[in-house]
Amino acid sequence: MKEKFFERKSVQSVTASIVSILIGLIIGAVVITIVGLSDSSLGIDSVKEGVSLIFAGLFSTGRNAAGTLTWGFNGQNFGNMLFRATPLIMTGLSVAFAYKTGLFNIGAPGQYLMGTMTSLMIALSLPSDRISPVIIWIIAFICAMLAGAVWGAIPGFFKAVLNTNEVIACIMTNWIAANLVTWLFDISNLKNEVESTKMGYIYKTTYNGVATAKLGLDKIFMGSQINAGIIVAILFAIAINIVINRTTFGYELRACGSNRQASEYAGLKSKRNIVFSMAIAGALSAAGAALYNLAGNTEFFWSTYQSLPAIGFNGIPVALLASTNPIGCIFSAIFMSMLDIAGLQLTNLTAYNEYISSVIVAVIVYLSAFSLVIRNMVVKVVNRKKEGGKK
Repeated sequence: MKEKFFERKSVQSVTASIVSILIGLIIGAVVITIVGLSDSSLGIDSVKEGVSLIFAGLFSTGRNAAGTLTWGFNGQNFGNMLFRATPLIMTGLSVAFAYKTGLFNIGAPGQYLMGTMTSLMIALSLPSDRISPVIIWIIAFICAMLAGAVWGAIPGFFKAVLNTNEVIACIMTNWIAANLVTWLFDISNLKNEVESTKMGYIYKTTYNGVATAKLGLDKIFMGSQINAGIIVAILFAIAINIVINRTTFGYELRACGSNRQASEYAGLKSKRNIVFSMAIAGALSAAGAALYNLAGNTEFFWSTYQSLPAIGFNGIPVALLASTNPIGCIFSAIFMSMLDIAGLQLTNLTAYNEYISSVIVAVIVYLSAFSLVIRNMVVKVVNRKKEGGKK
């Protein structure tokens, strides 16, 4: 018997994610309403503006002479959203790939830092007057992925050989990476000494003539930071989806993740596959860092030991919201970036601050962690309708 549309597991997963998003947005609207009505300097008009920006801030173009919000296609907002989504897609893929193989990669921040360090050091050290900037970009990108793969393979090795919990091993490698990157940049000559206000930053890669090609996207999304990195990230998502679901290698990885003992009994090399899984996850996180830092218009604050990069941790909600589907990571990352843009619009155009968007993200993340519960609720509703139709 042919499966109906809402009886498909993929549809139920998407529905659960959409429910999580809607609840998060509604709670954000409620927060804005409470803040607006409790502050006499804001009022009902500001509440309407705040709520509209939360739901459609991407289309905000500013205010007119009369002070009214104006709406339309905002190329800068759209371009910046896609630019911010690029590393999120990659860290989301990193977490999703490991999860598909039965592992939880919380080491994405450390792997991201290794990709950052490697890509910047190579992009700024190789002489662009003797080597084509395009070649330098490719070398930096590939080496960043290799560095991330090595860093991801470390907790994978301990998991495979000593059965050490990968979460604990990943947390340790995160902080080792943070201090290692800080130390190596501290003793390097890559700190920005040209701009007196940027002493704590590493030079942009454009100082060496290296930058990601824009392929005309900057003409479509004028005034934004967008480049071809978003295309690379989407291609990675498609490739990972094919590897996981359409190849023997992907099947072996998923089999080992589902039941390690059974896969070993079947003749699969589970230890090797665990290391491979974490190495690939690490390479994906590092690739996200390379795409962000090789853009040419980004700056890296080298004193990282105080905190780990949020983009690495944000890959977790991206993967959860996408139900660990590689293609879904594209859309969930774009949505998360859209909320960032909406938060900035709240700050720039109203008296509210951007942390309201952080509240929304937090609620969505919390609910996405319970996506299985929400999906079961959806299944129950579908089953009731199915039983009602039989009567």
